Amino acid sequence: MAPRTAQPVGGAGPATAARPAPLPLTERQEARRRHILDASTRLACRGGFDAVQMREVAEISGVALGTLYRYFPSKVHLLVATMEDQLRLLRRALRARPPAAAAPADRAAETLLRAFRALQREPQLADAMVRALIFADRSVSVQVATVSRLTSTIIVDAIGPGAAGQDAEPGGALLSAVRVIEYTWHAALVGWLSGRTTVAQVTADIRTVCGLLDPCVPVAPAVPGA
Repeated sequence: MAPRTAQPVGGAGPATAARPAPLPLTERQEARRRHILDASTRLACRGGFDAVQMREVAEISGVALGTLYRYFPSKVHLLVATMEDQLRLLRRALRARPPAAAAPADRAAETLLRAFRALQREPQLADAMVRALIFADRSVSVQVATVSRLTSTIIVDAIGPGAAGQDAEPGGALLSAVRVIEYTWHAALVGWLSGRTTVAQVTADIRTVCGLLDPCVPVAPAVPGA
């Protein structure tokens, strides 16, 4: 880790003071963590936030309860980590099949709407993860910052090559637009999960807020003969 704390691409300030990076997990530890996250995801898909009980997660994943708490001190820690895991899977899928729209704003909207459709297929999982973010206190700030950074990175990936280096200061217009898109994305999910917002409204809101990118990232001119 660099001596100074890096600014997350989403623009949120550092949640905690800089600390030494944790030691990498061994192969066995990584496999154990994978089993825990898989168990959390399975239970959340089955019954949402309330269905994820630490004792049952331990039983399904085949680890001792004390070991589970060493990896994840609370259910909120576990579900925020589950959201991080789902975002990493989404980013991998988007890299394999990136959005095809020509305009950066349309690519960002396509990316988030693909994510939204995936959440519609697993509404209980979506509810569990979003509720964990809402309930998260300062003890989960590092994990929440990672989720925010991944969300913003997925949006920046959709904008296209060179976006991260364009107007990349924390106060710049591009990253300001990305932050507003991220805020709208999370608020739209909360509204949808609570029944206050319809799917059509979420879709319209995402397309509208992604329009903020239009003045920030010019569309690359077509290459003659391409």
